[in-house]
Amino acid sequence: MQDLQGRLAEVAGIAVRLEKKTGCPAQELIAQWAVESQWGGHPCGQYNCFGIKRAHRHAKWVTVTTREVIAGKTIVVDLDFADYDSLEASCEDFAWLITQGDPYRQAWRGYLADRNLDNLIAGVAHVYATSPNYTRLVTAIAHQANVAAAIAKAKAAA
Repeated sequence: MQDLQGRLAEVAGIAVRLEKKTGCPAQELIAQWAVESQWGGHPCGQYNCFGIKRAHRHAKWVTVTTREVIAGKTIVVDLDFADYDSLEASCEDFAWLITQGDPYRQAWRGYLADRNLDNLIAGVAHVYATSPNYTRLVTAIAHQANVAAAIAKAKAAA
């Protein structure tokens, strides 16, 4: 398994390519990847690095015991999560979900109007996850120096 810097560099390269293709900000993709997979170290299934739950579009999935926060209480439940054949496929589905998925349409339209990354993260986070600290955590990671450096390096290499 690659080290953290290697995993970050790999996902940054994918995120930069997907930002050009879809508009999904690389910082958003990387930050949610970091939170959902513990910096790529613990994907859900083989390659679901975003905690994307199973939907009709997914041909593969895994059932995972996970924690959710409902009405302020943490519960443990078994849920079906999408699975992918590669990290790139997982990242592509995440970018599609954020830019095209119905649950995030309002947040995405807001981002297209104002290009405010923090507003996009907040708009996505309140639907994406049940943790009350999710927005703060994703926002903090999106603004970390190591994320900015990885993106800059990936852009220079592209």
